[in-house]
Amino acid sequence: MNIILLGPPGAGKGTQAKVLVNDHGVVQLSTGDMLRSAVASGSELGQEAKAVMDAGKLMPDNIMIEIISARIAEPDCANGFILDGFPRTTAQAEALDKMLEQKGLPLDHVIEISVNDPVLIDRIKARVAETPEAERRDDDNAETLKHRLDVYHEQTAPILPYYETRGMLKKVDGMQPIADVSKQIGAIISAG
Repeated sequence: MNIILLGPPGAGKGTQAKVLVNDHGVVQLSTGDMLRSAVASGSELGQEAKAVMDAGKLMPDNIMIEIISARIAEPDCANGFILDGFPRTTAQAEALDKMLEQKGLPLDHVIEISVNDPVLIDRIKARVAETPEAERRDDDNAETLKHRLDVYHEQTAPILPYYETRGMLKKVDGMQPIADVSKQIGAIISAG
């Protein structure tokens, strides 16, 4: 089962991906986590990724597709994967479709977790307040989130119609409690 979770930063994609991993034995592929890992490694690619991430910009498509292609070929992805944070543009969605087609892999579900911007800003403020400073991500602040939301609405939200016209996009109300969002997603997956 191969799934894409879409939605603005802070919508709960990572949280819901973890639920799906536990319930269905698939692997969560968070491009954000993969990129943060590269940054932590201190490699040249990691330094380049850090500069792009700190500026709130999108990673070059060819790099992300290569990372994802190699990752889904690993044995632990045999039962399927969840992409959380990718694709972010129509060009990435098209490149992902092409890569999956070349590998003979279906895309089973595309699920949007919908949350209003003011709720997201309140969530990030709460997360910052609850997280010790040493454990905070560099991009965990309201100012960076506002920029990331602008980028999301300008560059990522336009991919929603791409999947909608293909009859693949399903929406859930991400402003509900976590367990209710999980139930909505579970119902979509159960319905096939």
